[in-house]
Amino acid sequence: SVNGKAEVVSIPDIATFSFGVTETAKTVQEAQAKATEKTNNALKAVKAGGVADKDIKTLSYSINPHYEYTQGVCTAYGCPGGKSVLTGYDVSQTIEVKIRDLTKAGDLFDSIGNVGVQNVNGLTFGIDNIDTVKAAARAKAIADAKTKAEKIAKDLGVSLVRITSFYDSSDEVIYPYGRGGGVATDMMSAKVAAAPEIPKGEQKVTANVTITYEIK
Repeated sequence: SVNGKAEVVSIPDIATFSFGVTETAKTVQEAQAKATEKTNNALKAVKAGGVADKDIKTLSYSINPHYEYTQGVCTAYGCPGGKSVLTGYDVSQTIEVKIRDLTKAGDLFDSIGNVGVQNVNGLTFGIDNIDTVKAAARAKAIADAKTKAEKIAKDLGVSLVRITSFYDSSDEVIYPYGRGGGVATDMMSAKVAAAPEIPKGEQKVTANVTITYEIK
């Protein structure tokens, strides 16, 4: 049995981030209207940046009652316990966006902030056709294992007859290189003055295989 290992380093060709909108109002309808307006403005900005409809999807949508705690009026005899009072409803929506033109990532962040979105989270870089990269890494790992097997067989003075088993334990994780990574920011508390430059770095895929040969 011989082990083969290989790494393939690739430049990310897509970026993904999500943004969330949460609005509170006395009625569900009012909260929905406010959240929808802000979400639509954000989507308009995203689409104006060249993002296609197929690369935009809703991750979550929720409606929850909004409670506020009120303390009872204190008297000379003490303070009564407080209670939670229903004051309205929260409507929240989270949208995921995939960017294919990475040169526009900074501008898209800028445009989202300018329409009053509360938060933008998790700008991560990846490879759109990751299976192709994994296949390339696996092929190199297999070639590495075969080379080792031939060298060992020669040193031992034996011949390789056939492969009796093959095991692929390749690492599914993509490791970021350089300065590329995740970004999270609260767009309501920090106004974007200029589109940020966001390095994407490099990523690698590691493949590990084990090949067992019959020898004679």
